[in-house]
Amino acid sequence: MNIDHIEAFIYAVHLNSIHKAADALFLSQPTVTARIKTLERELGQALFKRSGRGIKLTEKGREFFSYAEQIVQTYEKAKKQLSKELIQKEIVIGANPISSQYFIPHILPLWKEALPDVHFTFITATNEILVDQLIRKEIHIAFLKEMSRDAICQSPVLDNSVHLVCHPDHPLANKKNINVGDLSEDSLVFFECGAFDWNRIHKMFEAANVSPRIEFRIGHLEVAKSLIQHNKGIGFLPSLCIKEELKKGTLVTIETDHILNIKQQVYGTYYGTNPPYLWDHLWNVIESFEEKSEQAEAI
Repeated sequence: MNIDHIEAFIYAVHLNSIHKAADALFLSQPTVTARIKTLERELGQALFKRSGRGIKLTEKGREFFSYAEQIVQTYEKAKKQLSKELIQKEIVIGANPISSQYFIPHILPLWKEALPDVHFTFITATNEILVDQLIRKEIHIAFLKEMSRDAICQSPVLDNSVHLVCHPDHPLANKKNINVGDLSEDSLVFFECGAFDWNRIHKMFEAANVSPRIEFRIGHLEVAKSLIQHNKGIGFLPSLCIKEELKKGTLVTIETDHILNIKQQVYGTYYGTNPPYLWDHLWNVIESFEEKSEQAEAI
């Protein structure tokens, strides 16, 4: 029984498609089909049946799937055990643009300090591209928003909730019990990117039957932040990008939790049932980094 044939079967199950499995494995669709057919002949059982445009496991296929995952996991563990002298010295990490700019530059030197013998490769991409790269095993770990995909494991790492911010001299800076009408009367710097559900902000104004005064539509976070710092309007920005400004007092938050509360997390993400190499080590450094950051903010 060939391990590559079993892996092709597992990918087809996770992705619910022979075609997607072929893409993820960098193989042709006929090759993946042939591997699964060979596996079925060896087992003497049909593992899939056609279901519309997709595929569906047979009863025997479902029964074999748990064994297949155990076989691959055992194989991977054995490879690591037998090659202790050749332990992976490189780890490839990906992050979405906001995590790349505001988290990775702080944590990457700490990872290197904790693991001096490891070579780190880092890439930036959208959430969707990062998930595809995880599945293709092009990267080991990614930092991105919450994603609902089969065989993708996620653990929350950072709070990146969205806050309404303004210049400290802005009239709304110290105002309490602000309503949507108050916000609609002010100039809004609207930063929008695919990492967050900005549609909720639009709906907030729609529900109050008012229209926001969007003076600036900005596709670059730093530009949006700069406009707000220069008192050109108010705006909703994610936590990671405004930590330093809030600490220095060049920006202040406007309390809006009573009308809109956008909680967001950055998740450490990997593909498969087993955490990748060095996951625990990297996670320990992150936890230590977060504890120090919280202590500094308390001071």
